[in-house]
Amino acid sequence: MAEDTTYDLIAATGCPTGIAHTYMAKEALEKAAAAKGLTIKVETHGQVGIENEVTPAQIKAAKAVIVAADKDVQAERFAGKPMVSVGVTAAIKDPEGLIDKALAAKPQGELTEEVSQASGDASSEEKESVGHIIYKHLMNGVSHMLVFVVAGGVLTAVSFLWGITSFDSTATDYNSFAAMLKIIGGIAMNLMVPVLAAYIAESIGKRPALVPGFVAGMIAITGLPVSPTTGLIDAGGTGVGFGFLGGIVGGFVAGYMVVGLEKLLSGMPKNLDGLKAIFLYPLLSTLVTGLIMLGISGPMAAINTGMMSFLEGLEASGPIVLGLAIGCMCAFDMGGPVNKAAYVTGTALLTEALQAGIGTETYSFGTNFMAAVSAACIVPPLITSFAVIVGKKYFSKEDHDAGIVNIVLGCTHITEGAIPFMTKNIWPVMPIMMCGSSIAAILTIFFGVHDPAPHGGFLVLPVVDGWYLWLLAIFAGVLVGGILYVIFKRNEYHKNGDKVVE
Repeated sequence: MAEDTTYDLIAATGCPTGIAHTYMAKEALEKAAAAKGLTIKVETHGQVGIENEVTPAQIKAAKAVIVAADKDVQAERFAGKPMVSVGVTAAIKDPEGLIDKALAAKPQGELTEEVSQASGDASSEEKESVGHIIYKHLMNGVSHMLVFVVAGGVLTAVSFLWGITSFDSTATDYNSFAAMLKIIGGIAMNLMVPVLAAYIAESIGKRPALVPGFVAGMIAITGLPVSPTTGLIDAGGTGVGFGFLGGIVGGFVAGYMVVGLEKLLSGMPKNLDGLKAIFLYPLLSTLVTGLIMLGISGPMAAINTGMMSFLEGLEASGPIVLGLAIGCMCAFDMGGPVNKAAYVTGTALLTEALQAGIGTETYSFGTNFMAAVSAACIVPPLITSFAVIVGKKYFSKEDHDAGIVNIVLGCTHITEGAIPFMTKNIWPVMPIMMCGSSIAAILTIFFGVHDPAPHGGFLVLPVVDGWYLWLLAIFAGVLVGGILYVIFKRNEYHKNGDKVVE
């Protein structure tokens, strides 16, 4: 369509990873709009960037706007338009209802200068919940962080193919190329927390918040340096980092610090805007954010240590308790907030594991935890693949085709492929998925499988220690879950008079 083509509805979708949810939400909204006889343009915010970008003219002409995202999609562009703002999964589960809410909403705020037009009554608006606002900012950081974790983790894991100490020049299995891979991977992994903090801050305070966000993330890594000789604060001393949790806190502190400064300095003359952006915002926000982060380094380090001890305590409770927790979290919402909590925890533990080095308890626990998380994420889409093959006559052609595609998605650690199946029958499909994922996670922990790569599914099998047992654990979860799902669909088929339920 031409660039100036107008649409009844404008939408923007984005999920933390920018892989599956983003495009599934787009497809669901397009189908629902077509069924209602409406035209829609959906802008996607994926890992490759912004695609199908909407123009100011298209925003101006649209009847309503839908924002279905768990990351920053520059929603301020839509000020003055009737709009609903929800999490990305809401567009997948109920796109029709979302469109109805958007069309019934009233304009909010004032139109931006680019999209300026006469607006009607702006007395009410579809409010985002505080929880979703916080989650959206957090996930904006996570979405930018994950690519660093994946690249760094996989490169570090590949370096182990030459031997577990091949990066060490004093070891007998030393290899210079492996050492270089380990260096590159380590640098990428070390950027994880600063990037997380910076883009949480950027989501809140926009571009000016990047500087204090990055600084807050670096402080979260290093902690407050203290001289071992004098016991006093010393730039040349050493500190105790507070890692991933500190990055989250630092990101929010930096972001809202910039928002506060913008309000505080709003009375300055307009011709000093350049001075504020280049000098005052970065200087003052970095100073205050840095002092706050250094000041809370002690308590934050204690909290971080306590959290890690709690997780290690779950391991001490046995593989069933830990595996059940991981499996249920990963399959609960298929890439949503609960799933991401488990996955991000796994990547945080993996980062510490790789830093600690092979042979340490930290390495053993972190890589085993990551292997369990990966197994639990791989299982749900493969359950649907198993079910549509074994119980083909109980599924519609659309579901069958989606299940076949899920073979690829499951094998590459993309859990979201199972979402369409779950949304049709949350009960009992969700418990079935949680059961299968839990079995895979429990067996992975029990078998002592270690995965030094944070993503990739079966593509990283060469670096998984105990890969054959890992495959066995995943297959067991898929088999049990798949059989239960086929039984459910068979019963549903017979209850419907031997007809497929669409």
